Amino acid sequence: MNQLLIGYLFKTKAIRVCPKDKPFWYTSGRIGPYYVNTHFLYGNEEKANAFLADIDRLKNDMLSCSKEMHRLAKENYQDDDIYKGTIDSLVEYIKENIDINKIDLISGGERRDWFFSFMVAELLDKSHITLFKDLSAVIYRNGESVLAGNLNGKNVLHIADLITTASSYERAWVPAINNLGAVIKWSLVAVDRLQGGKEVLSRLGVESHALVNIDAQVFERAKESGYIDESQLNLVQDYMKDQESSMKEFLKKNHDFLAQSLAGDERIAQRARLLVENDFYQVSSL
Repeated sequence: MNQLLIGYLFKTKAIRVCPKDKPFWYTSGRIGPYYVNTHFLYGNEEKANAFLADIDRLKNDMLSCSKEMHRLAKENYQDDDIYKGTIDSLVEYIKENIDINKIDLISGGERRDWFFSFMVAELLDKSHITLFKDLSAVIYRNGESVLAGNLNGKNVLHIADLITTASSYERAWVPAINNLGAVIKWSLVAVDRLQGGKEVLSRLGVESHALVNIDAQVFERAKESGYIDESQLNLVQDYMKDQESSMKEFLKKNHDFLAQSLAGDERIAQRARLLVENDFYQVSSL
């Protein structure tokens, strides 16, 4: 477990734990006690959102965007200790756990993977495959970009911010690399949420690596460091033991929470309606 990165995750609020009586609403319509926004490791939320806006502005020009995104990331690497520490941790992990001589290229997918993949590629002196959601790809090296052609069996290390269920790998990144005649042999992420992604990657023939696994130990360390309190830790621990029953129990004990959410702002209300419509946590019987 990378202790330095755990500190960064809580310091930047890349991991955010809710107050004990106000779980977060997820886009699925379910609720839970914590959020993970790994791209905040860019330094902080404001800087990360600014870079995300830059990416959205740049990515439509496939052949020029890699150079500009790399430039912005490199400037931040030189200026921000948290971002530099994160990138250096990724590179150090690779050197210690993967044979660098067997890595032919580094890939990163639209959009948040690019926060990390460009700098890792530079520091390992590897060409970068910039992958887009439509499965198109550009090879970038030393400021020059070309549309990707046949890569003749090359071995690729994919760098990502986060893995949850590995749906983006299954849907986009693995097929995109396979279409180029190459293979993703390894995946390295800053954070693994331990929600089945590693197993999906194994089935796809990809060796899965992570700097931090989001388990109970991470939150115990956060409490020891004063980032969260005992009540927040207890809520997270209950959730990790059984997500379904812990949130069902929360709703049973806090009847006003759902009603207030349904009457709240549109974003929250829409997610609350999803919960009701799908009868998550058997809410109709509570």
